[in-house]
Amino acid sequence: MRTIYAFAIIAMVSLSSCAKKLDLYPYSAIAPDAITPSDLPALRIGMYNDVQNDPGVHSWILFDILGGDLHTASGAPFDLINSMLTPLGSVVANGWNGYYGALFQVNNVIDICERIEPATNRNMTLGEAYYFRSFIYYCLVTRWGGVPILKKNTLDKLPRNSKAEVWAFIEEDLNKASALLGGSVNYYYVSNDAVTALKARVMLSQNKMSEATTLAESLIGSGKYKLDSFEKIFRKQTNTEIIFAFENISEESSNNISDLFYSYAHPNKGQGTYRVLRDLVNAYAASDKRKDISITNIAGTDCVNKYPSGQTGKDPVILSRIAEMYLISAEAQGRVNGIGRLNELRNFRGLANVSVSSDDQYQEAILAERRLELLGENFRYYDLVRTNKAVSKLGILGYQTVLPIPGRELQYNTLLEPNTGY
Repeated sequence: MRTIYAFAIIAMVSLSSCAKKLDLYPYSAIAPDAITPSDLPALRIGMYNDVQNDPGVHSWILFDILGGDLHTASGAPFDLINSMLTPLGSVVANGWNGYYGALFQVNNVIDICERIEPATNRNMTLGEAYYFRSFIYYCLVTRWGGVPILKKNTLDKLPRNSKAEVWAFIEEDLNKASALLGGSVNYYYVSNDAVTALKARVMLSQNKMSEATTLAESLIGSGKYKLDSFEKIFRKQTNTEIIFAFENISEESSNNISDLFYSYAHPNKGQGTYRVLRDLVNAYAASDKRKDISITNIAGTDCVNKYPSGQTGKDPVILSRIAEMYLISAEAQGRVNGIGRLNELRNFRGLANVSVSSDDQYQEAILAERRLELLGENFRYYDLVRTNKAVSKLGILGYQTVLPIPGRELQYNTLLEPNTGY
């Protein structure tokens, strides 16, 4: 789809260490006012590449790793959570560094586009950049809570903004993106529908249920997307489910998610770092059409099966699909009005209607369905956090509902305050 080899238009970054991601210094670059509209395609390629690669492979499955359904060969889920949630941990530090590194490049694109006269390619690139900045901040706020907001790249050391300010900034950028974007050539490029899907998720995360319902229903009712089989969605076949995904092909990506899930006994090989808890395997009914694509047993080991390439290649990373919109609409509308959407999804997946008699039971039904539908797609931990279920279901302490700020960031920028408890 794209090649990784974009020529060096975006400023290169000189860092004295892998930390200090809030102090990015342009080492060598073409001046922004020297960029012309003909340079935008290469600028755009670089932006897509940075957003998908900089945060690292673990960033795409972190909420599954922390969600209680995975374990290592030698440890239980809680051991895995404790080993991850430390200020000195590489996964936490790499994620923080990667998101702010990608943000640096996205902000460069925004700054350059704002200097160019409005035109079709310029507007599309700027709209995509606003979407990506929204997505980056969604990832940051759902992991660390309030974080520094960088509307422009700066050498200044900044304190953390509040969670409310970050959520408002995300919404602001999504509105800007929506005003600039239309359709796309395929679902491997950001479209206005991708903006709507992310905005529905953002609204649900803030308990803005009316807005979340309206946005999710607008995509369901558009006629552009329909529920489809997992065999198509997760085997890179043409399908009607995906709204936006990174194609994640080997030529442009270092994100080999499958390598972390498949064991070496699989024909395509894999490290088999993270294995599926038997409790989750048993949660899939025999009639559930999702089970075989979601989980496979390899020589006695239960493995996530949505990424089939193992060590032989890369698989798409799906950011939004229509099934999530069904689940958002069902949750946001509540038990009385939303259960129809929940059962519509269940029926399509081969399951009978679920019947509940209370709002608490309905919330449990929603979480159970999201667990089965979205396994391996980076949702579970934050689903439990945002519904205040993480402490009781995962056995964690209250402060572990956010990640620790990396220790080196705290040492370098004394204006950053650590998350309580770490």
